[in-house]
Amino acid sequence: MTISAGISPVDRPASPETDDETVAGSGGAPASASSVPASSVLASPADLDVILADETGADAEADRRAPGRPRSARADEAIVEAVLDLLAEEGATIEALSMEAVANRAGVGKATIYRRWPNKEALVVVALAALKGPLPEVAGESLRGDLLALLRPIAAAQATRVGRIVPCLIPEVKRNPEMAASYHRLTEPRRQLMRDVLHRWIAAGELRADLDVDATCAMMVGPLVAQSIMVYHPSVDLTKLPEQIVDAMLPGMRA
Repeated sequence: MTISAGISPVDRPASPETDDETVAGSGGAPASASSVPASSVLASPADLDVILADETGADAEADRRAPGRPRSARADEAIVEAVLDLLAEEGATIEALSMEAVANRAGVGKATIYRRWPNKEALVVVALAALKGPLPEVAGESLRGDLLALLRPIAAAQATRVGRIVPCLIPEVKRNPEMAASYHRLTEPRRQLMRDVLHRWIAAGELRADLDVDATCAMMVGPLVAQSIMVYHPSVDLTKLPEQIVDAMLPGMRA
């Protein structure tokens, strides 16, 4: 068995600046939202709508009714990609991120950004949604194999752009309730997948019936997060840590 497993921006009146929907390097012609396929950089439009529907509400409906030029999908993607690139740079923080830097990197005017998102925080939430990757696939053939399939991607993320961005999110998640809520909505599918796997093996009689599933998830993932973000112990090999965690915890988890 295999287990595998969103925001209409708020409109804002255009500023006196140049409001250019054209992305630098696109040949000077505005891109039509209906003619440009979604980039693989972005989560699916349906995902983005679901993730942020409750945060835009009536504003999103107003945006859909607002007159004006069609939004450029290419500009949307360039803006989100610029945010991710800037946050992935060494020493980057969300606090230091500026709309001007995003506009320069994306090759658009600041007014183009503000027509889509009312502030930096709303834009960063969309960028977080774009970081979503596919959920791990677990084969269901062995308990140990399933747990390793869930943990290895966490260790491997350190070498990716996601791994470079997550550390700069931690302070913001701790002090900004809205950012924390958005972050947890984005990570919940992975937590739920781990819960599902544990419950399946409990039902199969491999794990203790009284196992605290949420605490077990935290104990498995916590050391990987601490080591990958803070290098908690410099002598620990992150690539070997998933196996070490599973092998240390399994004896106490088994039925």
